[in-house]
Amino acid sequence: MIKIFTTGGTIGGLEYVNSTDRSLENSIDISIFLKAPNISDSYTIDYLLDKDSRHITLEDRELIRDRIKLSKEERIVITHGTYTMIDTAKYLGKLNLKKTIVITGSFILGSEKHSDAPFNLGFAIGALKFLENGVYIAMNGEVFSHGNVVKNVQENRFERKL
Repeated sequence: MIKIFTTGGTIGGLEYVNSTDRSLENSIDISIFLKAPNISDSYTIDYLLDKDSRHITLEDRELIRDRIKLSKEERIVITHGTYTMIDTAKYLGKLNLKKTIVITGSFILGSEKHSDAPFNLGFAIGALKFLENGVYIAMNGEVFSHGNVVKNVQENRFERKL
């Protein structure tokens, strides 16, 4: 069984309602990404937050931590905005939660036709089968340990630290 926690971000189509308003609207339910590929593992989705990751706070990370600790599942995926997913990964990685946790997101809105969201979510779920306990980021076909990843803003991708 896999537990999926959502926190918002581009993967869920989270975008500002209009350019002058800071209110956000989540325009897609990520469960639709899991229907087409016919994921064989059982999973449940827990919708925790609907936030742009630039606005995720320590209290939000503590909520995520607490929900992971309460979860009976040992394999966990967290959908997260790319702006601060590394911060959340580092926070969780320091806790030694004795579970396999993969954080993923997307660079293109999940509501867009050519979004990387479905692939990244499916890849994150697949990666759970091969990873040891720890915290990882899975994006665009690569897996990174929480302590060995940087975001290359110019190239719009994640990379290993040099």
